[in-house]
Amino acid sequence: MSITMSKLTKNQKLALGKLESGKVYTLREASTVVKEIATTKFDASVDVDVRLGVDPRKANQMVRGVVSLPHGTGKQVRVLVLCSPDKEAEAKEAGADYVGLDEYIDKIKGGWVDIDIIITMPSIMGKIGALGRVLGPRGLMPNPKSGTVTNEVGQAVKEVKQGKIDFKVDKAGIVHTSVGKVSFHPDQIFDNVKEFVSTLVKLKPSAAKGTYIKSVYLSSTMSPGIKIDPKSVEI
Repeated sequence: MSITMSKLTKNQKLALGKLESGKVYTLREASTVVKEIATTKFDASVDVDVRLGVDPRKANQMVRGVVSLPHGTGKQVRVLVLCSPDKEAEAKEAGADYVGLDEYIDKIKGGWVDIDIIITMPSIMGKIGALGRVLGPRGLMPNPKSGTVTNEVGQAVKEVKQGKIDFKVDKAGIVHTSVGKVSFHPDQIFDNVKEFVSTLVKLKPSAAKGTYIKSVYLSSTMSPGIKIDPKSVEI
């Protein structure tokens, strides 16, 4: 839905004025412009949207994976580790915000979801299955494919805290994720987007035909999207 200029604030009009109408930017240019057009008073997230040439309704064209962003996301990630007692010290030392088992399972059953990621162990998954109704819709259910179901809980916590994220193509064939903050240096935004798209390219399904990276847009919270030339991003 388009927004009429009359509804825009002064700052938003100034931001739009810095975007050249119809221009397709290189990733290097966009990494600078996305900072210039940010209008929020808080440190806004920088997001990337990549449209893929896949049909997500077909299992052999589903794109899902994990990537460790070189400069992290800039977000404070709240991590809950549900583990056996012998793993609690390891999880705490690695920086987990919450560590335990039954008491947190009960809290979640009661509606508590004040967390960003849950890491658990294969032996614990049987207990967590009952939480699917609460965790599933929020994208919080641990999954071996994303590295959140593992016996190496300490390592998993460290990776998440350092900027490891998981992603999944949506029904429209778009992968959306946060790749940093407006306060990041343009080079950090550039590196993070490059790493993310590089990972997508490596995950290209063999069943996907034609153009794989169809479009790339970079934006910050409440800012317009900047169209990027995919050739300036792909490895």
